[in-house]
Amino acid sequence: MCTYNGAAYLREQLESFSAQTFRNWVVYVSDDASTDDTLGILSDYQARWGRERLVIFSGPCKGFAENFVSLVQRPEIEADYFAFSDQDDVWFSDKLERSVGHLELLKPDTPALYCSRTRLVDADLKVIGVSPLFKKTPSFKNALVQSLAGANTMLINQATRGLLAKLPEHAPLIAHDWLTYLLVTGCGGQVFYDAAPCLYYRQHRGNLIGANASTRERLIRFRKMLSGRFAKWNDANVAILKDMECVLTEESRHVLGYFENGRKQRFFKRVSTLRKAGIHRQTMQGNLSLILAVCVGRV
Repeated sequence: MCTYNGAAYLREQLESFSAQTFRNWVVYVSDDASTDDTLGILSDYQARWGRERLVIFSGPCKGFAENFVSLVQRPEIEADYFAFSDQDDVWFSDKLERSVGHLELLKPDTPALYCSRTRLVDADLKVIGVSPLFKKTPSFKNALVQSLAGANTMLINQATRGLLAKLPEHAPLIAHDWLTYLLVTGCGGQVFYDAAPCLYYRQHRGNLIGANASTRERLIRFRKMLSGRFAKWNDANVAILKDMECVLTEESRHVLGYFENGRKQRFFKRVSTLRKAGIHRQTMQGNLSLILAVCVGRV
């Protein structure tokens, strides 16, 4: 878990860890120089649980993605599985049991990722909805243009942790969840997407990234795409994938090549090449916005 000025909701998040039916867990926290009572709350729980159950590190203070990746890359953290956590959600009591149960069925040397939908709640934990249901098979062709699920739902195995540990220094990180989905699918790993929510995803003013579930949020996302921000995100992801091309499958390298080259072409060539890449989003609405982005050169 990474924290920054999260005192308002942190206790509820920590209590949901304590309520897990899967008991063999340790919480590692990387705090980015919080100025509120975040560290005080963490110290309180560390005193209750013990230093071996809650370990606190100082973060790099370079944003949430850098903080999470720096935590994953710490060699002193050893485990079979690693779950990302926000500082303001509430996990369902069976979150770890369910996610570990799925990954335990897979070979440990194969990169694997569990992720799920979320139950959306307001600041007071009143249920306001559920995140979209995605029905298409997780794939690298999807991952190039869309993150499948939030990091707060994700569980990865040691092999996936190894991929993230190989990230080049000063990599232009956009979001660790999107990058995890890209790397696991790109190297031929396995992704299990759970249609059943595994946590209460709190929506409030302090969210760095929301659920994009409402029409208003989707319109904001669409405007960002047309403004060129989506293309800049893709620039960053492609740069990382090129640096890590050695871990990609041959098919993924071909798809990445079409995607990279197609983005630079003029209209007709761009449309043709990106069609060959096979990129797609999970919903019809998402694909329509992707087609428009391709047409106007904002992909």
